[in-house]
Amino acid sequence: MAAVRSSERSGPLRRAGRTVGRALHLPFTGTARGIRKATHAHGAGESGLGRLIELHAVNGAGDVMITVALASTVFFSVPTDEARGRVALYLAVTMAPFTLLAPVIGPLLDRLPHGRRAAMAAAMLTRALLALTMSGAVASGGLELYPAALGVLVASKAYGVVRSAVVPRLLPPNFPLVRANSRVTLAGLLATGAAAPIGAGLHQIGPEWPLYGAFVIFAAGTFLAFTMPPKVDSAKGERRVRLVARGAKKRPSLRSVGPSVFNGLQSNAAHRALSGFLIFFLAFLLRQHPLAGQSAAVSLAIVGVSAGTGNAVGTAVGAWLKARAPELIIVTVLGLALTAAVLAAVFFGGVMIAVLTALAGFSQALSKLSLDACIQRDVPEEVRTSAFARVETLLQMSWVVGGAIGIALPLNGVLGMSVAAGLLATGAAFSVRGLLGAARHGAPHPRAA
Repeated sequence: MAAVRSSERSGPLRRAGRTVGRALHLPFTGTARGIRKATHAHGAGESGLGRLIELHAVNGAGDVMITVALASTVFFSVPTDEARGRVALYLAVTMAPFTLLAPVIGPLLDRLPHGRRAAMAAAMLTRALLALTMSGAVASGGLELYPAALGVLVASKAYGVVRSAVVPRLLPPNFPLVRANSRVTLAGLLATGAAAPIGAGLHQIGPEWPLYGAFVIFAAGTFLAFTMPPKVDSAKGERRVRLVARGAKKRPSLRSVGPSVFNGLQSNAAHRALSGFLIFFLAFLLRQHPLAGQSAAVSLAIVGVSAGTGNAVGTAVGAWLKARAPELIIVTVLGLALTAAVLAAVFFGGVMIAVLTALAGFSQALSKLSLDACIQRDVPEEVRTSAFARVETLLQMSWVVGGAIGIALPLNGVLGMSVAAGLLATGAAFSVRGLLGAARHGAPHPRAA
């Protein structure tokens, strides 16, 4: 009888325990189902694009963990004058070797048509191991950080090159390239926004903890890369070629891939130079001269949130746009950013700084999505990886040039905004005419020879 009574008492307790367990579990399972439903919508689940979207979200979360750890070491933990020197050293030590290594990435990956999933997994695993390596040195900020940071940068760019190259293989039916690129990029931005406060919280425990978080995230991404559909590795229809423009007999170059890609690259270089310039110039300017009534930290946060919001909105607009000429999108957003920069120089103040950073983020995101669509449309798949690698290298160097100008420039707001306008005007002078001509007459597509 005692056993029966015990069983009767345990029955309601067991049911109550299951109910509580389901209640605690529901927010996580419900969130996971909601994320999976969003990433796999509109045929993305069947085509495999949804898996790539999820992998890119993991990539964004891991990258921001490393960024939080490095920013606290290289910039925020030292006085302004010393920080400028350390940031300049970081750019020089990291980017000089990257300039030599990056051109190798594309041709190397072109030789691995059957290994794209393995390449993305290797890029994730490399960053996971480097995060552990950096965790021992991040507190001291010693020079040993820089070789590891270079490795992270190269692995990140290698992942980005392969990711961009495989998007056309995973397109659902009647799904524009600009929209596909936008959905992938937006997932990365949302994951970055979610992971950033987690990284900041981990940093409060210790400067190495965001790197431990990055290790876990990238380790998960290593396994997730192998869940991509097998067609990512398929080489069906590919062959070894060189690129030439119609009727041309010159050595392959970015000029030979058609005016849309070449002129779009010039425009994007201006956007990327503006991004590097604003990041470093405003970081140091607002540390010395915060926005009216705000501390330096709050001023930097306002600018960062404005830029991030603009970037997210630009990516979302790209996901909403239907099949439209990417050349016209590039021209439109370049003009928008140039107008904002001129107004910021004329009416310099906190509001105009926020407006400029928001529009700079918006225009850069939409312009890069459109450039990716031009490459994916105009460049044959068998050498598309090399094209993306070269483009990413040039854009990264443009960012470094803009950042170097921002570090060296005197901390004068009007002067800084005038330089920002000049960077965009230079890009407009070189690219707009060619882009408009390509949109009006139709860009000549390259052929295999």
